[in-house]
Amino acid sequence: MNRPATVLAYVNAAHFIDHYAMLVFPAALIVMAPVLGYDYGELLPYATPGFVAFGAGSLLTGWLGDVWSRRHMMLIFFIGIGLALICVGFAATPLQFGFTLFLVGAFAAIYHPVGTAMIVAYAPRLGREIGRNGVFGNLGVASSALATGLLAQYLGWRAAFIAPGLASIAIGIAFARAVVHESREGHKAATAASRVPKEAMWRVLAALVITVLASSTAFNAVTVALPKLFAERLTELTTSPALLGLIAAGVYVFGALAQYTIGGLIDRHGLRAVFLPLCFLLAPALYLSAILSGPALLVASVLVIIALFGQVTINDAMVGKYTSDRWRSRAYAARYFIGFTAAGGAVALVSMLHAQGGFTLAFQVLAGLGLMVIVGGLIFPAERAPELEAQAAE
Repeated sequence: MNRPATVLAYVNAAHFIDHYAMLVFPAALIVMAPVLGYDYGELLPYATPGFVAFGAGSLLTGWLGDVWSRRHMMLIFFIGIGLALICVGFAATPLQFGFTLFLVGAFAAIYHPVGTAMIVAYAPRLGREIGRNGVFGNLGVASSALATGLLAQYLGWRAAFIAPGLASIAIGIAFARAVVHESREGHKAATAASRVPKEAMWRVLAALVITVLASSTAFNAVTVALPKLFAERLTELTTSPALLGLIAAGVYVFGALAQYTIGGLIDRHGLRAVFLPLCFLLAPALYLSAILSGPALLVASVLVIIALFGQVTINDAMVGKYTSDRWRSRAYAARYFIGFTAAGGAVALVSMLHAQGGFTLAFQVLAGLGLMVIVGGLIFPAERAPELEAQAAE
C-alpha cells in the first residue's frame, strides 16, 4: 500500500515539472531567436501545437487514468516529458520545434487529469493539499523563467531543454521504485448533495465552464507574455536573460503564496466565500498591466498572478468536491480539455495582438476575459457551512 505522503510528494514534483516544461520555450526564445536568425514573433507560434496537445490530450489521458492505472500514467509522464524536452534541445528548424513541442504538450497532458485526481484520493484535507500542490506548479512556472534564463545565458539555449529533461527521467525512475499500482477501492468520494441543493448543480457547472474558459486563456497568455513584457517595459532592470528570469520568478512567488493561502481558506470557509472576492481582482489588474511600466507594472503583475493562480486552486477544488473517485480523472480531463484547448489559442492571440498594438492591446483584451470570470463567480451558488457539510456526508 502506498503512503499518502509519498504519493503526494511525487505528484507535487510532477506538477512542478509539468508547468516548467511548458514554459521553457517562451522563456528561451528571447535568446534562441537571434541565434537562429528569427524574430521573437516568428517562432512563438510554433509553441501552439504543444499547448493544444496539452489540452486535447487530457481527454485520453484522463480516461486511461480511470480505466487503467493512474500510477502507470504518471510514470509515462515523467519519462515521456523528459525525452520530449531532450528532443526539443536537438531541434534546428521551426517545423522540428513545432513537432517536438507537440510531444512535450502531449506528455504534459497526462499530469492534470491524473495527478490532480491522485491528490483528491490521497489528501487528508482537500483544500490544503490542492493549495500546496498549486504552489509546486507555480514554482515550476517561476523556476522555468529563472533556470531557463541562466542555462541559456551560460550554457546555451539547448541546455535549457536537455537539463530538465534528464532531471525528469531521473525522478521518474525514483517514482517507479517508490509508488506501486493499487486498487482505488475505498478512496474518498464526493458528496455534492451535501454541499448545494440538487437543483443548483447547473450553476456549479456553468460557473466552472465560464471561469475555466476565461481564466485558463488569460493564464496561458500571461505566463507566455510576461518575460517579453518585462523585457520591453523594465529595460533599466532587465539587463540580461538571467536577471529577467529572476524578476519573473519573484513575481510568480506571490502566486504560490496565494495558492497555499486560498487552499486553507477553502477548507475553513467554503468555495464561494473565497471564490467570489477573488473574481473581482483579475480584470482591473490586467487592465493596469496594459498601461503601466516600471515598478508600478511589477505591482500590477503581482496582482494578476495572484488572481490567476488562485483561480486554478478554486477550479481544482470545485471539481474535486463535486465528483466521485470512479470517474474523477475524466472529470479533471474535461476541465483541463476546456481550459487548455482554449488556452492553446492564447499563444497565437498574444503574437497577433502584440504585432498590432503591443502588450497594451493584448492585456486590454485579456482584461475583457477577467469580466467573464466575475460572471462565473456571481453564478456559483452558496454552499452549506463546512460543519453542516461534514454532518451531511456522514
